[in-house]
Amino acid sequence: TGESLRAYEVRLAPTDEQHRIVAALEAYLSRLDAAVETLKRVQANLKRYRASVLKAAVEGHLVPTEAELARAEARDYEPASVLLDRILEERRRRWEESGRKGKYAEPAAPDTSGLPELPEGWCWATVEQVGEVQLGRQRSPKDHTGPHMKPYVRAANITWKGINLCDVNEMNFSPEEQGRFRLYPGDILLNEASGSRSEVGKPAVWEGQVADCYFQNTVLRLRTIPEFRGWLLLHSLADAVTGRFADESRGVGIHHLGAEGLARHIVAMPPLAEQNRIVPEVERLTSLLEAEEQMLRTQLLRCTRLRQSLLKWAFEGKLVDQDPADEPAAALLARIKAEREKQPQGNGKRGRGRPRPTYAPPTEEPLAGPAKRLPATPAAAAAQTPPPTVRIPRARLAGQLPLFDK
Repeated sequence: TGESLRAYEVRLAPTDEQHRIVAALEAYLSRLDAAVETLKRVQANLKRYRASVLKAAVEGHLVPTEAELARAEARDYEPASVLLDRILEERRRRWEESGRKGKYAEPAAPDTSGLPELPEGWCWATVEQVGEVQLGRQRSPKDHTGPHMKPYVRAANITWKGINLCDVNEMNFSPEEQGRFRLYPGDILLNEASGSRSEVGKPAVWEGQVADCYFQNTVLRLRTIPEFRGWLLLHSLADAVTGRFADESRGVGIHHLGAEGLARHIVAMPPLAEQNRIVPEVERLTSLLEAEEQMLRTQLLRCTRLRQSLLKWAFEGKLVDQDPADEPAAALLARIKAEREKQPQGNGKRGRGRPRPTYAPPTEEPLAGPAKRLPATPAAAAAQTPPPTVRIPRARLAGQLPLFDK
């Protein structure tokens, strides 16, 4: 309220000291702002570098290819096409053991006419060829209660750092549905839909954190043979980060990848031995990037706290040295009080009947000598204006501004 604002007490420094405080704050805060901008620029560069690492990994440019090593060592190697045949055989075997009726449908091979050339020993495949895709169970009000309540994973639980189980809901899964939607360690889970393109297809691996857990229809489950799991997770992460999943999604407002869209998605397959070198190298580089990102977050937080400390020191009289020759703040306050007493007083009523205070305009003296020409640019004006002299007790801030001493 107006009364509380008028009664609010503030610390008043001498006029000259106020000028020194303002100049010191501008000097420190401008350097602090520059440091924050640099840290944020490095953050953006690390994000681009992460995407570049993933892109190089799935294109065969991160480590020497198996074909190159085999030639250098004068030995043979197993190309990715042999691995793909083994995966297809395992897929057919699982279908036959499931007891399903009808004729087995061989997954269609990808159309590679518009795809770039792969490194020697690599091949293209669809996700349907190398894995089983399943969309989760749809939520329904009738399943909010029931005799078979089970925890389930939804899109909100999938993060870029893995699966976050701080908030896990439950719904009823019938015994028939439990066999279809149950999660097992090693299942790859992907974000099926999102309002943000950059979140479509975000993957994470289920490690059995919650026993007897299932998944909702905002999540896609991808299963493959164990030796191909690491590569398929890496490829899914690269396709989510680089926007390939987003480009293949459909919908307006909410972008859906869909089970059919994921099944038709095309991935590059390197030889198994090369996969076993690429995946650990990506993990090594990712751990280094995460350490750098954590350091940047720490420095940004430190800058925030330093900004608060600078403002606190400024209003406590600890930012600049005090000069005994300065006019005391009491004299300044007395002048302000005298000036207020000279102004006409109102009748205490609000509204139009209350006169407004009047202020005398500043006096202007005629310029002596010939007229001076104005600088053509702001830079020229700055060059003609000598910088103010600021006395800042740097010893007082020793250890507080390590970023700026270099």
